[in-house]
Amino acid sequence: MNVTLLIPARYGSSRFPGKPLAPINGKPMIQHVYERAALAKGLTAIYVATDDLRIKEAVEAFGGKVVMTDEKAASGTDRIEDAITQLGLADEDLVINLQGDQPLIDPISIEQIITLFERHPGEFGMATLGYEITEEHELNDPKHVKMVFDNEFNALYFSRARIPFGRDTDDYPVYKHLGVYAYTREFVRTFNKLPLGRLEDLEKLEQLRALEHGYKIKVAISAFDSPEVDTPEDIRVCEARLAVD
Repeated sequence: MNVTLLIPARYGSSRFPGKPLAPINGKPMIQHVYERAALAKGLTAIYVATDDLRIKEAVEAFGGKVVMTDEKAASGTDRIEDAITQLGLADEDLVINLQGDQPLIDPISIEQIITLFERHPGEFGMATLGYEITEEHELNDPKHVKMVFDNEFNALYFSRARIPFGRDTDDYPVYKHLGVYAYTREFVRTFNKLPLGRLEDLEKLEQLRALEHGYKIKVAISAFDSPEVDTPEDIRVCEARLAVD
C-alpha cells in the first residue's frame, strides 16, 4: 500500500497571516511539521500542498517536496483532491492529511492511523485521531473540537461543544479531535462530490459531511496531543514544548 502524506498550507489567515512560515526555534513552522512527519514509518512520500510561492520556496529550501494547488480551492479537502490528482495516485493508495499548523505532531500518531487501514482493509474509507483531554480549559473551548465514538471506534459525532454531556457527573473522559485524516484516494474523490452537510455548515467542521451522508470514520486514540497553532501566542507554547522534547 502506497502511503502519501500531504500537508496543506495556506499563507493567508485572518488571525495569523503567514502562519506556515512563522519561525519556531529558528525554523519555519512548516519545516517542523514536515520533519516530524518524516520520522513516521510506512510513508511512501511527503508533499506540502500550497498555492503560495513563498511557502514553496521555503519548503524547497530545506529539501522538502511541494505540489502547487489551485488558489481557488474552497476547502482543505479540495486542496487535497487537487494535489492527489496531479500526483496521479491510484484509487487504493492511502492519503494522510496532516495540517500545516501542527508542529508538535508525534510520528507514532501517524503510524497509528496507517495501521488502522492495514488491519481493516476495505472496511472504511476514512480515519482520524482522537486524544483524551487533560487540560480542563479545553473542555468548553470551541477551538478544541470534541468527539464521541461507538464501541468499535467509529465516530458518532464531532462538535465544538462539550460532548458527551454528563447530566449527573463531570467525572468521565472527554476526547478531542486531532486534525489528522487518512483516506483512500477513491474516498477523497467520493467525498468531494458530496454536497455541503447541514451539520457541517452549522459547526463549520468538514468531517461531519462524511457522517451526514452515512460514511464511517474510524478513530484511533493517540497517546500524544498535537495542538494546532492558531495565533502568534501559540508559537511560544510550541517553543517551550519543543525545548522539553
